[in-house]
Amino acid sequence: MPKMKTNSAASKRVRVTGSGKLMHAGSAMRHNLEHKSARKRRALKADGVLATSQSKNMKKLLGR
Repeated sequence: MPKMKTNSAASKRVRVTGSGKLMHAGSAMRHNLEHKSARKRRALKADGVLATSQSKNMKKLLGR
């Protein structure tokens, strides 16, 4: 039986925590940052936990 390949696109976007949750970097931090407030930018910088409905599909792509 060959090894199962992980989806490389999914592995670049999501990381698995020690407890098994999936973390993702949020959007809206690529450009147009000069008109966003400093408070908004600090809040957007933090990684978020992926929703449970999405994490089931993502874990399948990651081979977990």
